[in-house]
Amino acid sequence: MDILSISGVGKRFGGLKALDNVNLNVRKGTVHAIIGPNGAGKSTLLNCLVGRITPDQGTVGFDGRSLLGRKPHEINQAGIARVFQTPEIFGELTVLENVMIPAFARTDGAFRINVWKRASDRHAVREEAEHILDDLNLWDQRDQVVNSMSRGDKRRLELAMCLVQHPKLLLLDEPTAGMSRADTNNTVELLQKIAERGISKVIIEHDMHVVFSLADTVSVMAQGTVIAEGTPAEIKANPKVQEAYLGGAHL
Repeated sequence: MDILSISGVGKRFGGLKALDNVNLNVRKGTVHAIIGPNGAGKSTLLNCLVGRITPDQGTVGFDGRSLLGRKPHEINQAGIARVFQTPEIFGELTVLENVMIPAFARTDGAFRINVWKRASDRHAVREEAEHILDDLNLWDQRDQVVNSMSRGDKRRLELAMCLVQHPKLLLLDEPTAGMSRADTNNTVELLQKIAERGISKVIIEHDMHVVFSLADTVSVMAQGTVIAEGTPAEIKANPKVQEAYLGGAHL
């Protein structure tokens, strides 16, 4: 069963055709990777999914409902959370405070946090945030100011901020960009651990080690459209993909 269905999506920016008849389906509970060279339209497609960009044509369905015309916070509340290439976190706050903010927003809506929320509700939110921090090995850093954290730990924190929102679908835009190999490996292990929660994932990533370690299905984009789709093994062996992505070199 598909949790995300993208059909015939197109988007132009002036004379530039950023997306051209994109068709893509994500099965529930799987990891679906989108790869391709720079300028292929990958991030533009993600922006269409979260309401930052409105497609000129086509349909986007999530969990049986259309996403077109819905505002970003409405899409988030419907069950889609996004991890950006550059972590979007509150640098002057502590790790625990960062996780509690989206937890409150989940119940109060669009980050309109109710300061009169009952003490029992505040305690429940804190308890859930602490549980997620423990699960993601951030418990010892819960009182640390975020600006002093490493890039790898900031990525771990952003994932915690997404998980506390109880997403059905997690969108990850180059989650290992700029990381050392050690941090990349740790992030892969963390994402594999998160997979046990049954959350569906769409991941955009240039590191093929990350892609082939995580993905159940891989879609390849070039010049704004999907040129191939299959399992990691099928994509590795596809000459068309090798030509488009690595100039004929083997993946």
